[in-house]
Amino acid sequence: MTNLNNEIKSYIHGLGAQARSANRVLALANTEDKNLALRAAAASLRQNILKIMAGNADDLQRAKENGKPDAFLDRLMLNEERVEAIATAVESIADLPDPVGRQLSSVDRPNGLKIEKVAVPLGVIGMIFESRPNVAADASALCIKSGNAVILRGGSDGAKSVAAIVECMRAGMLAAGLPEDAIQLVETLDRSAVKHLLQCSEFIDLVIPRGGRGLVELVRDEARVPTLLHLDGNCHTYIHKDADPAKAIQVVKNAKLRRTGICGATESVVVDRDVAAQIVPLLVDAMPECEIRGDQEACDLSPAIVAANEDDWSTEYLDAILSLKVVEGSDEAVEFIRQHSSGHTDAIITEDKTVAKTFLASVDSAVVMHNTSTQFSDGGEFGMGAEIGIATGKMHARGPVGLEQLTSFKYLVHGDGQVRA
Repeated sequence: MTNLNNEIKSYIHGLGAQARSANRVLALANTEDKNLALRAAAASLRQNILKIMAGNADDLQRAKENGKPDAFLDRLMLNEERVEAIATAVESIADLPDPVGRQLSSVDRPNGLKIEKVAVPLGVIGMIFESRPNVAADASALCIKSGNAVILRGGSDGAKSVAAIVECMRAGMLAAGLPEDAIQLVETLDRSAVKHLLQCSEFIDLVIPRGGRGLVELVRDEARVPTLLHLDGNCHTYIHKDADPAKAIQVVKNAKLRRTGICGATESVVVDRDVAAQIVPLLVDAMPECEIRGDQEACDLSPAIVAANEDDWSTEYLDAILSLKVVEGSDEAVEFIRQHSSGHTDAIITEDKTVAKTFLASVDSAVVMHNTSTQFSDGGEFGMGAEIGIATGKMHARGPVGLEQLTSFKYLVHGDGQVRA
């Protein structure tokens, strides 16, 4: 066992050393070469669509045999439309401005020094994710455009899908004459590899987990390198008494059911008591395929609603299940959301702009919305091309993590012989 552990540690350190070496080259690459790599990778994804889908079919079969729920299978599944969307997302990142080398500020000092603050790559990023194969392409593309090397560690359930996608991304690097080791995949499925990745401070500058609470807590507890955490998406939509009923039902249905397995899906609806008798039956009728778990007031308004327990208020279902809470006005709604939100995305539906403004200021989540679906909480929808995750902390990056969030900065000081007295 000890020998195996040492072998895996050595393997991870080898990946790290290769990534560090590749990063030194990539950090100096010009925009044209990085864009060429991304467009070549997108072309390779399209050319190898049958290979990617064959690997995904094997992954899906294994997941079904292991009894994975439908929401999990939906996150894992690839088809022609989804592979095309992955390729398009990679191309869209090529179309975005290069974040590296941006002048963030500049000041001329009285002594003649000129001090610039410029954006630079973070270095080597460890990306640990679970069941979404598209993360391999999104993370690789974002890291390449921002001048970072990336080491990917996907979950065992999507191993073949991810391997096929990573092969296409590395092919793009070769086509542009850039080091393919700027994109690497941890190929061993031994779980100890994650621990060694989290502790590889000699070579890795940042670790980003993307998955369930168990993964995020493991990263938080075990990491010796800086982390950018993404907690679960227990997202709320609050229907205020001055909401347009038709708009509210339309938005909530989309926020919950468009794709139940994504972190931006609404998991809990909060309804003002003044309109609950009208809204709750409409909500039930609009979503017959969704199990609704409510408090006593909600249950009294519809026999289709089952009683919620205390755990329901803080649960990310990632399924066609919704919790429903009736409250006495916006102050109680905000307090309920503060207690139970994971800090990902929360929304209000109201035609009262003053109430909306107060809600947006009061709810301390990474993304707060007015009159729209929480499923828009996505880097692509924010114009970032794609995202590497949604950061729910407050340091360095918050909300969708795109190109700009994958850079740091340094100061460049220009002088002409000045010496300090």
